[in-house]
Amino acid sequence: MKQMINGIKGRLLAGLLLLAIAGQAQRHEFSARQAADYASKNNAQVKNALLDVQIQQQTNREITASAYPQINASGSLNYYPNVSVQTFPNFIAAGTYGVLADEGVVNGSGQPIKTPSDFGFIQAQFGTKFVNTAGASLQQLLFDGQVFVGLQARRASIDFRNKAVEVTEEAIRANVYKVYYQLAASKSQIAILDANIANVQKFLSDTRKSFENGFAEKLDISKLEVQVNNLQTERQKALNNISNGYIGLKFLMGMPIRDTLILTDSVTYEDIRTGVLDATQYQYENRKEFQYAQLGLKLGEYNIRRYKLSKLPTVALSSNFNYLRQANNFGFGGQWFPSSLIGLNVNVPIFDGFARKARIERAQLEQQQNLNNIENLKLNIDQEVAQALNSYTNALATLETQKRNRELAEQVYNTTRLKFQEGIGSSTEISSAQTDLQTAQNNFILALYDASNARIDFLRATGRLQ
Repeated sequence: MKQMINGIKGRLLAGLLLLAIAGQAQRHEFSARQAADYASKNNAQVKNALLDVQIQQQTNREITASAYPQINASGSLNYYPNVSVQTFPNFIAAGTYGVLADEGVVNGSGQPIKTPSDFGFIQAQFGTKFVNTAGASLQQLLFDGQVFVGLQARRASIDFRNKAVEVTEEAIRANVYKVYYQLAASKSQIAILDANIANVQKFLSDTRKSFENGFAEKLDISKLEVQVNNLQTERQKALNNISNGYIGLKFLMGMPIRDTLILTDSVTYEDIRTGVLDATQYQYENRKEFQYAQLGLKLGEYNIRRYKLSKLPTVALSSNFNYLRQANNFGFGGQWFPSSLIGLNVNVPIFDGFARKARIERAQLEQQQNLNNIENLKLNIDQEVAQALNSYTNALATLETQKRNRELAEQVYNTTRLKFQEGIGSSTEISSAQTDLQTAQNNFILALYDASNARIDFLRATGRLQ
């Protein structure tokens, strides 16, 4: 009895947990563009790229801070249990003997006092047991070539990071479009399978009636039943693949797996063939990767200039103001003595072992690499456009062929079925026609998906993907 009660409690808790999870799930009805927009905001790679922008903003603030006054306060309390003893020449005796000699003072024998040749040393403690200090300092950089260039490069560095976000977004959007249209094409596949199942079931029903009337064989019924079972199995596999496709699309979009996603767009033969672009009109500047490389080249120029300006002197203003207390007793009372300083510091680089020259030449070589990469990127874009155009053209031709094959297979199947119903065709012919029709329909769906992918690749290659 106790086990039964515990089992009921467990099921209730599980049910409540499922209800709680279901209550948090959301329903989304997205077009392809909306799905891509959602991914642009929620995909982990895009979010990290956006965080890189914020990190660069903080780096810029740090660079800017170098040009602002640096103000610091300080304080100290020092205790000297044994004040340091210092040894120095006995200047007191020397001074005393000098005065006596100048005044003509004589000793007890009546002789003038003579100054000794060596007065020796004396030891004395200088300072107090407690020394308190409190003060503030100000440092202001007046000129530093590297900081100056860093301030100039702030805007370019932010643009560079923002462009990296756009490059990441474009790659994610292209993948979202591909998966989205694959799932959209799969919906057509399910509709075709449902229609085929309905047709074969209707034909099976008619064949059973013919068998009852003696115009068909039992073997014909069995063959049709096998076809129905195969079609239903294929439909179940297709549904499972679509379910996994939805899970993959949600993950790519950054959407919780428990949410419901409804695709509102469809992919059709007409959609694939519309909006064909002229490949001769593309420009390198339309590609996000090219824009990103151009900004990298600009930052490289700032880097070279930064090292070149490091040859110039740096100038800084420094100042401090302090209070000093000295006493033999602990505390903060008594007299505090002020002190202050204002200085101008100039650092003139003279020789650094040719390190600066090496940094400049290294930056120039890296800049040459950037230029080479841009030229190579142009060749790569040309290659991508040419290949994408060929793939798109071939995909459209294949789609057109598979569309005709599907129509012909439908005509053959309908004719064969009519012949069978009239008693002048065989079950083998109708089975073969059904298989050919199913193959043609699947090939058309695959051609539709391939053409959709080719179109997306072509749009991206020419910088027109939105």
